[in-house]
Amino acid sequence: MTSASNATTASDRELVLTRLIAAPRAKLYDAWTQPELIVQWFTPKPWQTVRAETDVRPGGASLIVMRGPDGTEFPNRGVYLEVVPNERLVFTDAYTAAWKPSDKPFMTVVLSFEEEGGKTRYTARVLHWNAADREAHEKMGFHEGWGKATEQLCELIGAPKPAP
Repeated sequence: MTSASNATTASDRELVLTRLIAAPRAKLYDAWTQPELIVQWFTPKPWQTVRAETDVRPGGASLIVMRGPDGTEFPNRGVYLEVVPNERLVFTDAYTAAWKPSDKPFMTVVLSFEEEGGKTRYTARVLHWNAADREAHEKMGFHEGWGKATEQLCELIGAPKPAP
């Protein structure tokens, strides 16, 4: 039995970014799944994405290496949990490769690409293992960083900058 004082609802652990983007959802999906595209938009400037590897299938591994302005690199390994081409991607850092658990799981990302009036409703739901991780991610600049990266994604695919 869980008491109300230590129960955690999904909203306590969730951050969400949604944008209506004037582009076909296939272009957004490709930007999230093709390494040669990921390295062009994924990290908000002045950060860079210097390496991307994807095996886009349930159980397939991914690696994205980000480099900070001071040159420090941050490798991010994960595994795809669900893949529905042009509609949905779910991945997590709870596993690295071949279902090997990571040292410190932080988040699971649920991306959806929904057709809406000739545009794409892009939603990134980021679920954290606990409220403290969600709060830390928010303080790291989730909304600003993911928003800026989404603008860079739009620029890459030739879509107008979406309104927040």
